[in-house]
Amino acid sequence: MPSFAYTIRDATGALRDGTSDGEDQNAVARKLQDSGYTVVSLVPAKTVKVRSAGSGFGSVKLSDLSIFCRQFSTMIDAGVSLVRCLSVLAQQTVNPKLRRIIVEVEGEVQSGSTLSKALSKYPNVFSNLFVGLVRAGEVGGALEESLQRLSGFLEKDLELRRKVKGAMTYPMLVLCFALMIVILLVTFILPRFMQLFLDMGMKESDMPWMTAELMAFSHFLTSKWYIMIPLVVLTYLAFKFFVKTKVGSRMFDMFKLKAPVFGVLNHKICLARFSRTLATLLTSGVPILQALETVAGTVSNEIISDAVLEARARIREGDRIGEPLQKSKMFPPMVVQMISIGEESGSLDQMLTKVAEFYESEVDAQLQSLTSALEPIMIVMLGGAVGFIVIAMFLPIIAIINNLQQDNGN
Repeated sequence: MPSFAYTIRDATGALRDGTSDGEDQNAVARKLQDSGYTVVSLVPAKTVKVRSAGSGFGSVKLSDLSIFCRQFSTMIDAGVSLVRCLSVLAQQTVNPKLRRIIVEVEGEVQSGSTLSKALSKYPNVFSNLFVGLVRAGEVGGALEESLQRLSGFLEKDLELRRKVKGAMTYPMLVLCFALMIVILLVTFILPRFMQLFLDMGMKESDMPWMTAELMAFSHFLTSKWYIMIPLVVLTYLAFKFFVKTKVGSRMFDMFKLKAPVFGVLNHKICLARFSRTLATLLTSGVPILQALETVAGTVSNEIISDAVLEARARIREGDRIGEPLQKSKMFPPMVVQMISIGEESGSLDQMLTKVAEFYESEVDAQLQSLTSALEPIMIVMLGGAVGFIVIAMFLPIIAIINNLQQDNGN
């Protein structure tokens, strides 16, 4: 069936662009007019360049998607038609990229496509979880409930991300401030002192080892700084390339789980996301096998993802979900027991919700304690760096004074 690119004017007078499939131009025009639009132009899609809504500048944030789901579910619950909901959402969405996507999704739905199928064409914006919940709502006739659950899930995930970012903001600011102070001392203050020591007759070979090392570092920063830029860029690119490989990705994910202090925090975040996502999918009526496949792609850690996929394979063979999770050693006994009890009692989604709430509170408590512990650590590190520089600058002064005293004594 041929595709046609259209420009229409809605009831508010706003112009919209999109594509629609039909037998011919007249059929597409009648379909658009029946939907209450005024057709401004309608041409075969192959004769124009249609910009992909999923590409271009900008990004769609979790907060944008959460608001989109909440408003969408409210209008669906009020009895507004699906096409009309998308039309209203396109008008009031602030994010320009999301607005373009909604307009194109509206065109797909008008052409007879299901909402989940239209959303699946934009995987960079709508995840498998998003599309899966929408599909479950369509099949079960409870799209508004699925959208409400999805909005609640996105809000919880967004809250968790904000807590992590908020906890890391202060330490990063202190670290940047400390680096600025150290670079200022080493590149501007230290060279003046070094020149003063040389003018006073002290040789570089007679410098204390601390001063000599600091001088070498200062000389590198002041005279060979241009080497640092490509070195940092190449290191970053090499790291990004390494973590994109299968081996590198697994090693980095394992490191994130085993790293001191932060490994425990990251593990709890993954468990909270696993529990919340699986609970949301099961509550929405998604089959367990499909739910586990979706969860495996949303935990953001290949080690835990492999454990989930192994559990999925074992369930397909007739086993219970708890046993393979326990063998992976990535899931604590409490999580395994809660899942097993939920599976036996038929309330797996409720048990997973409780597990998610527990680990979300654990993450919150650990972030607060981590923030309190990082503050004195960063101050000690800054004090140690500045103290090293001060001692390195004063050691030559002490040596010069001792030499002068010896000369006067002779």
